[in-house]
Amino acid sequence: MLSKHYVLAMIFSVLEYSIEIVLVPEMKEHWVISDLGLALVVIGEIIRKMGILTAWKAFTHLIKIYHDNDHKLITHGIYGYIRHPGYCGFLVWSVGTQIMLCNPISTIAFAAVVWRFFAKRIPYEEFFLRQFFGREYERYAQRVGSGVPFVK
Repeated sequence: MLSKHYVLAMIFSVLEYSIEIVLVPEMKEHWVISDLGLALVVIGEIIRKMGILTAWKAFTHLIKIYHDNDHKLITHGIYGYIRHPGYCGFLVWSVGTQIMLCNPISTIAFAAVVWRFFAKRIPYEEFFLRQFFGREYERYAQRVGSGVPFVK
């Protein structure tokens, strides 16, 4: 699940925080911004965990390219509101970590890197979901947003 771009973003995040805490420590003392980031971290984690718990055995980190007989389309619970709660939650969580650290450059970098990853992954995954579930998935996808901004 971790791309080299995401690992580089994490390394850059630590570097940004370390440099700014030494050179401009007052930049790291915006508690309202940091608390907003913490709230996003918690919200993102809740969204992701709700997706995992709702889908239970159907949830996997690997995209299924073959349909199992027991593979069911999950459309209840959080999936009734967000088509990809795991991805949505991770995006909110990862950006929230950088807001919490008051890392302005990394906030933008994380948003871009994680969004780009999911913008490529979602269409690939949904190709197979359409193959597995056909019209049922089409109706579901028309009714429920992906949960990742600008990714239909």
